[in-house]
Amino acid sequence: MAFDYDPGNVFARILRGEIPAKTVFENEHALAFHDVRPQAPVHVLVIPKGPYASLDHFAAEATAVEQAGFLAAVAEVCRMEGLEPGFRAIANTREAGGQEVPHFHIHILGGRPLGPMLSR
Repeated sequence: MAFDYDPGNVFARILRGEIPAKTVFENEHALAFHDVRPQAPVHVLVIPKGPYASLDHFAAEATAVEQAGFLAAVAEVCRMEGLEPGFRAIANTREAGGQEVPHFHIHILGGRPLGPMLSR
């Protein structure tokens, strides 16, 4: 599958410093920041610094070092935000999966019981 990355997307612009974000954590491979429309008391977005359009794009083409750095950022955000009791990590992928920004990102949500992920 060919992946098409749009360098003008909002997260690419955040990475370039063109749009401000409330940073939670940053390492060489990832940036984490508060969601502007939080859906839970804790709602942080974690994005890779590389140009990956979706989860499957990141899984297929990111180096092992990039993937490890990204997952380390996710773990550190959860630790920093006090999410030891539990959290939800969501990666909406492409149009049918509800992805709104064409740059791979994970939503980390927590701070309260979240209930079932999908209605039954």
